[in-house]
Amino acid sequence: MQPVRACAIAAVLWFAVLPVQAQVSDGEIRVSVIDATGLALPASGTLESDGAQIHRAFETGAAGTFTLSRLPFGVYTLTVSSEGFASRSERVDVRSALPRIVRIELTVAPIATSVTVGASSTLVDAHSAGVVYAIGSQQLREQQSAVPGRELLDLVNLQPGWLVESNGVLHPRGSEYQTLFVVDGVPMGDNRSPAFAPELPDADVEAINVITGTFPAEYGRKLGGVVDVTTTKDARIGWHGSGETGAGSFDSATAFVSGGYGWDRRALTVSAGSSRTGRYLDPPTLANDSNSGSLDAVSLTFDQHPTARDRVQLGWRRSHAAFQVPNDLAQQQAGQRQDRVTREHAAHAAWNHVFSPAWLLTMRAAGADLSAALWSNASAVPIAVAQQRGFRRGYAGASVSAEAGSHLIKIGGDVLHAPVHEALQYRITDASFFSRGTPEAFSFSDGRSDTEYALFAQDTMHLGSLTASVGLRWDRYGFVVMDTAFSPRLGLAWATPAPGVVLRLSYDRAFQTPAMENLLLASSPQVDQLNRQILRLPVPPSRGDYVEGGVTAAIARTARFDATVYRRTFSNFADDDVFLNTGISFPIAFRRAAIRGVDMKLTLPRWGAFSGFAAYSNLHGRADLPVTGGLFLEGQAAAALEAIENLPISQDQRHTVRARVRYQVASRAWGALVARYGSGLPVALENDVEVAELVEHYGSAIVDRIDRTTGRIRPGFSIDVGGGVEIWKREKRRLELRAEVANLTDRLNVVNFAGLFSGTAVAPPRSANVRLRFDF
Repeated sequence: MQPVRACAIAAVLWFAVLPVQAQVSDGEIRVSVIDATGLALPASGTLESDGAQIHRAFETGAAGTFTLSRLPFGVYTLTVSSEGFASRSERVDVRSALPRIVRIELTVAPIATSVTVGASSTLVDAHSAGVVYAIGSQQLREQQSAVPGRELLDLVNLQPGWLVESNGVLHPRGSEYQTLFVVDGVPMGDNRSPAFAPELPDADVEAINVITGTFPAEYGRKLGGVVDVTTTKDARIGWHGSGETGAGSFDSATAFVSGGYGWDRRALTVSAGSSRTGRYLDPPTLANDSNSGSLDAVSLTFDQHPTARDRVQLGWRRSHAAFQVPNDLAQQQAGQRQDRVTREHAAHAAWNHVFSPAWLLTMRAAGADLSAALWSNASAVPIAVAQQRGFRRGYAGASVSAEAGSHLIKIGGDVLHAPVHEALQYRITDASFFSRGTPEAFSFSDGRSDTEYALFAQDTMHLGSLTASVGLRWDRYGFVVMDTAFSPRLGLAWATPAPGVVLRLSYDRAFQTPAMENLLLASSPQVDQLNRQILRLPVPPSRGDYVEGGVTAAIARTARFDATVYRRTFSNFADDDVFLNTGISFPIAFRRAAIRGVDMKLTLPRWGAFSGFAAYSNLHGRADLPVTGGLFLEGQAAAALEAIENLPISQDQRHTVRARVRYQVASRAWGALVARYGSGLPVALENDVEVAELVEHYGSAIVDRIDRTTGRIRPGFSIDVGGGVEIWKREKRRLELRAEVANLTDRLNVVNFAGLFSGTAVAPPRSANVRLRFDF
């Protein structure tokens, strides 16, 4: 029995180290350029895809080789040229994590027989079962935000199906805290909004791919939507880098620098950034009282190809944020001040090994230490709060990718272990605001470890004009509750006889874990003493069934149109309870929820000097009471939470429109316009007395933005204009000046308004910023 037991333990340990790298759907192209005699040829080239919004330039060097890494699955045009030879263009399909080996032979110019592939052929990927909204390097470079540290979040919010509630919290198709960020292969399922964690890297991002449906089985735990962020650059020989500095409204200032050196088969990159602003969070009033903040981060990455079959990646990042929580009018008059600090240290290591052209092994280990603290001064009203929370997270594992005929197979899994600690203390300073009998003071402290396992298998089959993606995922969750689930995934795509038209259909079963932040307190029986009318139950995982269908079509070989109709149903629908304008929120779960909607996007990669996109979303979402979790102390909370009724979810915005138009004014100058419209989120006001009290806290201008007839915030609209000019260029060095005016018409837009499950937040007024960037 001992050998059998040892083998069983070894098998368990093997699967216990299966990786988060399995959560990346990208590949690489290895280019080799030769002449007619077979000798290596130094060359330059470009890789382009209108569908993936990719444009990369490269140089092979004397060896005639170059590796283009971290490429989203899709169709690309590869163009290579060398002095004295005819250039050559080829279509390259990237379908799996296995490297594509592309050997290009160039002929001398007089007898050129090059194959040219039009850019329009990369608009639509006929073999993709789902839609991926790509944000390319050009838009990333030109994006500016009225609030430092939100460039990445603002870019995602321009995509159909996404909404930002207060303080940069992303909501994919109505889901709260169910966004999975994957940064250079490292998944981050915790809340990455500015109020909860230091900023994600946004000044050195190479590409972003956004997914809102037809999820491969490798994705899990948080499955409202996936944001795959690439900061890793292709290895380049010698010194290279960039620096940026800027200033703007609200006394904002930013600075960023990144530098790297590449040699032989290795590259080292170091980056650092810092910013400050007088408007860090979205305030609840026009006064923007007590709202300053600062950010800083430093990171280091190392990439090496020790052999032609192996690749090693190492990374480390430290980031920090310190800010104040903005006051409402009553709190400012009382002299309240609340401060918050968040810190994060993270490191990761990955190893890829190519066994053969058909087999690839990927292994990864990563760790993170994130902590946050909040404290109030003695003048805080109606409650003075102090909080300390944090967790240390570790994960590791492996995945295998294989090609077998028409099958693309990927098998793997992961383990996540995170010791969590939470502590919160409060002291009531205005008893009239709370239910009778609510304790005047409260203290909570607890710690527990979260351990989660997952296994998955995925097979993508290309059968002529039909593509089928079939997967199965298994999750085991163990934190405040224990639960397991199997999640089948199915996606179908049919390339119709009409050129450039693809029909899609998919089903996803989702097992989603609740938000980790403040989960121990939200699920603790100790909270029963605060309001004995509410039954306290642990917050459980959510289960969802997603069904969607749609079409992707190329229009006149110039534009791409994506349309999707979807329906999502949930049990234990995840949401949050915002705690009394303290900057703290607690996870909750509704008994049930149903969300349906339509997402559409028209993308124009380039049409003469113009490019841009227009996106529209329609969403209907309702949830059933009662809820579990949260920290409800208000007088009306008990009655509302005991009710068995159906109400709109807090992200139930019926109409959302976003558009961006860019015009290349000259070879070195461009201008852009961004427009945003939202029909308004739901609001529940009880009576005139409550309205009068709200005016005292937020001001009449804010309260007047509520349409009490429809029970919604009045529609919001804003226009941003920006532009840039290349003021100096020499070889690979250039200096660029960019400027933007956000909310040009200075319209008052209320993001969300006071309620049981939401706070109050005002979108930025008219503001301007300017930045200077140097590339070398």
